[in-house]
Amino acid sequence: MASTTHDISPPATDAHGRTHEPKPYANPYLAGIGLGLVLLAAFVFMGRGLGASGAFNSTIAWLLSLVAPGYAASNEFLARYLDVPGHPLKAWLVFEVLGVFTGAVLSGVLAGRMARTVEMGPRASVGLRLGLAFLGGFLMAFGAALGRGCTSGQALSGGALLNAGSWVFMLCFFGGAYGTAWFVRRQWR
Repeated sequence: MASTTHDISPPATDAHGRTHEPKPYANPYLAGIGLGLVLLAAFVFMGRGLGASGAFNSTIAWLLSLVAPGYAASNEFLARYLDVPGHPLKAWLVFEVLGVFTGAVLSGVLAGRMARTVEMGPRASVGLRLGLAFLGGFLMAFGAALGRGCTSGQALSGGALLNAGSWVFMLCFFGGAYGTAWFVRRQWR
């Protein structure tokens, strides 16, 4: 049985206006193995797993400390991000997220997938697509604060350590995603 891949990325144009097709996406099984090896390397070389929300928390705590240092220092949640030796932006997760962003841009450029576009289904408007994306991002950030970690920290790092709470989180996360998909999938048809 042949499988089909639907690539909705638009053809990219180079500096001379020539159009070329983007390279196909990576094999998800090989990408998963690669992600597992990166997680293993993080534990071996850095002594901790992967995550992302801590980088944003460090950045927010630092920015707030510039505007209201007394409040930032007295806030129990923010103060722990300010206790990094040297500077809050020298935290491991800040460098990790910068590396992820840089790698994503480099990968997009090399694969010919960099374009100014909003990917959406045929029934969605740009405003609806961006609104749903920002709503989803806000819910993920709020959930990461409540859940004491983002999906990468909870599911990947916590799951790799066989933390029961991380496995419960992962099951609830996927269950919630499948439940929510029912309400928005018609936008992609």
